[in-house]
Parts: sequence; structure tokens; C-alpha cells
Amino acid sequence: MSGQVEVKNTPSGAFEVTEWRDGNLRITQDCLAEETPVALIYNGISHAVMLATAQDLEDFALGFSLSEGILQSAGELYGIEVQVQSNGIELHCEIASERFSQLKERRRTLAGKTGCGLCGAENLAQAMRYPAPLKAQHTFEAASIIRGLQAIQLQQKLQQKTGATHASAYVQADGTVNLVREDVGRHNALDKLIGALAKQNSDKAGFIITTSRASFEMVQKTASAGVSMLVAVSAPTGLAVRVAMQCGLTLVGFTRENRHVIYSHGDRILN
Repeated sequence: MSGQVEVKNTPSGAFEVTEWRDGNLRITQDCLAEETPVALIYNGISHAVMLATAQDLEDFALGFSLSEGILQSAGELYGIEVQVQSNGIELHCEIASERFSQLKERRRTLAGKTGCGLCGAENLAQAMRYPAPLKAQHTFEAASIIRGLQAIQLQQKLQQKTGATHASAYVQADGTVNLVREDVGRHNALDKLIGALAKQNSDKAGFIITTSRASFEMVQKTASAGVSMLVAVSAPTGLAVRVAMQCGLTLVGFTRENRHVIYSHGDRILN
């Protein structure tokens, strides 16, 4: 039996569920994160459809455009119109004509993944787009990583409600969390953060914490944003470490309050 499934254009929603606990069943309410199809449309041409959390979408559009190399600066995005449809959300982005011409040359379609950085790439060279070397000489105390980790845990409002979202946070050198963005997709959360940072024209003297693993795409996006350290709660991949080494990014994984593992360019971290 086939039929349409309702799409929700909200970050989360309530569901009636049956809970089993200590041998007993009870009917209760559960709050679940929603996945919403979000289409990125540039100058009237559809480019990508991602499954994302329906909040901070203007940040997402800008961050995605920058981290995917569609734009080189925030000023090349002239406007964003958010159009809510019955089956998802469209983000209509007006971009500089030069960037649009370049986009048409390498146009691709990213189909329905929860924030997939390489999905739909037309060739290997396009997929393996390496970031330029980082020149920042910033240093960070190990204690700042701990303070940032503790702070981000308190600011993940959607995760506290649903238990199903990732977060990316921008942390100052002293461990103060400036910005947090959440999404069902780890790449989307990072893109939202990058977009928010671009709006603020941040000096990039801080670092990023992600509640996910550190994949190649997460390293790629962080370095492309000009941020010199990525701290992940989970493990990195081997490719992520090699790219971090090449581009000068400090990569930290398995981050806990009492330990972390430094994979590349550890000279930025002061004990």
C-alpha cells in the first residue's frame, strides 16, 4: 500500500508512543526531531535538496554556499527568500552573476541525504576539493576545550528535547561559546554555523566544536571557513586527519572533560 507521507516544516513535533519500562507499558508523548526536505535554488535554478532541520535556514543557505565553494564571500549573496511548500522548504538565493555562471558549469544535484557533503559529485576531482593552507597562528589552552565542551552541552536546546540532533559551536579562545547551531545532519549544523559566522564577520580567532565524528567534509568545511581548529566529540576518519595535516588544521577527537586526542598540528594547543 502506497501513499504520501506528511512532511513537517517544523524543527520538532510531538508523537504518541508506547513506552516499556520495568515490565510495564504506558502511553505517553515523545518529542521527535523532524527531517524536512530543503531545496537550495540559485537564481531560479535548483541545485541541491538536503534533509535538514527547519530552523536557521538563512544561515544554512549562506554557510552551504560558502563551504561548497559556490560563493567566495558573504557579500556575493544578495538575498534569500524562504518559501514554505506543502512538501518541504525552498531557499531561493540570489547570487552574483559571475558565481552563478561558475555554478552552472559544475552544476550537480544532491539527492535527499541528511547533510551529505560528497553526494552527487560528478567526478573524483570535484568530490575531493582540498582547502587552502591555513595561515592563522592562534593558540588555545587545553582548558578552553573543556570549557567549550561543557558550555555547548547546556546550549543544545533541540537535542535536549529530541535526543536526535547534532550541534556545531564557535568557541572563543578562552572557552566562551559564541554561537551554536543544531540540525539532524552534522554537515548541516556546521554549514549553519559557518553562515552565522559569516554574517557576523567574525575574526576567526576561535575554534569549532562538533558533537559528531570528524569526517573529511567536516575538516574541509572548517578549514574553508578559515577556522584553525576543529574539536570533535567522536573519532575522525583517516582521510580527515591526512587533510587536516596538509592544510594546517588542528584536529582533536574523542573529546571528553578529562581527555582528548590530538591528531594534527598539536602545537596550537597549550597544556
